[in-house]
Amino acid sequence: MGGQSVERRDILRFIGIASIAGTFPGFSKWAFACAQNHEHSGSTEPPTQAPSGPYKPLFFSPEHYPMVEHLAEMIIPADNTPGAKEAGVAEFIDFMVANRVPVSARRDVRSTDDAIQMGSEAQIRFVSGLDWINARSKSEFGQAFMTCSPEQQKSLLEELAYKTKFKPTTESGREFFQLMRDYTVVGYYTTRIGLESLGYPGLRLFWPAMPGCGHPDDPEHVRLSEPGSPQSSRDGAV
Repeated sequence: MGGQSVERRDILRFIGIASIAGTFPGFSKWAFACAQNHEHSGSTEPPTQAPSGPYKPLFFSPEHYPMVEHLAEMIIPADNTPGAKEAGVAEFIDFMVANRVPVSARRDVRSTDDAIQMGSEAQIRFVSGLDWINARSKSEFGQAFMTCSPEQQKSLLEELAYKTKFKPTTESGREFFQLMRDYTVVGYYTTRIGLESLGYPGLRLFWPAMPGCGHPDDPEHVRLSEPGSPQSSRDGAV
């Protein structure tokens, strides 16, 4: 599933969406644009510490949350850069779904009511989609998705991700996979890990002003790409 590509023109839209979650203090991994506890210099403000304990899901059940985390990692796995799990994407998804914040641009949002309706629909689609994945897994492999082998899990998701492998009975699963992919991509590419993996050219200019980062003099910012510098991206299928 690896190598989810993303249009750079969408980055600012993603950042705008993520700013809704950026002030939430409960994340243990996901951090909007800037690590919550990284070292910084030239600032009189102490660093904001991430919670010391594990993240406590706001919406997903103890059964569903590990599935969300695992599916996100399958969509954007670790390769030469960290994947969705290390970036804490599941935390972002849980927060956004719990607060009924839609991230997909596949339907026009004309009002707050439209956004809330889409967010409510996303809650239903996530629960039914995860249950569908488990039911499909039990039908094909005789066990729940999380207890299947990596090869079995990959085979099932490929039926949902690639047009050449679509089956007539997987339409509901394909719709869920696209929803899961949308939330995963937005969650990943609004973290420092995700933005750095893109080599986004304007990142060094606006990062210090982003709501998630109060450390403009941090030495880590020096490593960010200057405008016009070579870009890199996680291009690939799905």
